[in-house]
Amino acid sequence: MIPDNSPSACAVSPLDLASHPFRAQVRTALEEAVLPHAETWEQQGHIPAEGWRALADAGLFGLAAGGPGFAKSAILLEELGRTGFAGVRAAVSVHAYMASSYIDRFGTVMQQEKYLPAVRTGSRVGALALSEQDAGTALDGITTRAEPDGTGGYRVKGRKLHVANGSQAGFYICLVRLRDIAGRPRTLAGCGLLIIDADTPGVSAHPEPMLGWRAADVCTITLDDVHVPGDRLIGKASRTLSYLMAALDFERLVAGLLAVGGADHCMGVTGAFVRTHRIGEAPLATHQAVRHALADLTAELDLVRAYAHRAVILHTQDRLDTRTASVLKLRATELAVVAARACMQYHGALGYLDDSVPARIYRDAVAGTVTAGASELMRDLIFEAAD
Repeated sequence: MIPDNSPSACAVSPLDLASHPFRAQVRTALEEAVLPHAETWEQQGHIPAEGWRALADAGLFGLAAGGPGFAKSAILLEELGRTGFAGVRAAVSVHAYMASSYIDRFGTVMQQEKYLPAVRTGSRVGALALSEQDAGTALDGITTRAEPDGTGGYRVKGRKLHVANGSQAGFYICLVRLRDIAGRPRTLAGCGLLIIDADTPGVSAHPEPMLGWRAADVCTITLDDVHVPGDRLIGKASRTLSYLMAALDFERLVAGLLAVGGADHCMGVTGAFVRTHRIGEAPLATHQAVRHALADLTAELDLVRAYAHRAVILHTQDRLDTRTASVLKLRATELAVVAARACMQYHGALGYLDDSVPARIYRDAVAGTVTAGASELMRDLIFEAAD
């Protein structure tokens, strides 16, 4: 188990992220809690209850999501990427950081006391239910409705798509429309965030088989006249847009760190292969074109990692901005795709086998450019922030 997660012990300087001894502790924990089971979780399509407990017992759910302590979380996120199983890293990061951060940052004391201890023990898995059929990259088309039930609570009807941890979740952070704004049918004004317990009558999860991220348990969530108590509304409905903006910047930081780790793992797989696989009498790495291509990818990875660590510094100081988060998410996820394609290409036909490591890396990498905002949206945000 990772020892001592107190705030003072977690106050690692982000400048030391690459070489801090905590990284070795995290690698050991992941080697024991994840790697022996990851292939099985991929086949099952989810992390089972005993897997969540093992991850919690390893101390992986008790790290800070903000402040100086986030430096240790940044190390964990990179190392999750380096496991080479993006479905697992997506499931864990959504639970431990993305979904729970809404409660941690914007929730009431009651909500924090009810849900966060269960998040840390892995006994209640968190999920994000934001996207819909016509509300993905742009969330202003939300149609899931929460009507007042006359008792201070809500009756919720709608359907959420692409929900990681969907079938195993204990609760969903759900974006709903609380009221219509006259003349503004497509707007986030009038929307709110509700915590919906997964075992509430009317909640059902239906698997969405994905090309990659197979352990991420991606589901469609149907909400059929679901009763939600009024005290499950996160913060103030009037501030929902500001909550989403801050949370999405954080999600992009998380996604960028995961992608940096994933690209690092991919480069390791590719480097080992080209140094040992022989074409004729010489290893593949003796060809200058191969060496130069991998050198370019290595240089790009070093630059993106340094930028990621800069973004971590800003987040620990509560100064992360949309431009920085978007640049990191864009460059890290697109680098992961380019590296994955090179990995599969250099493995030849072996890399194209459905059950091969290069094929899994490529399938998983492509999803990273879509989640938490597609690359096209990242470019729009970067351009707008440059004014």
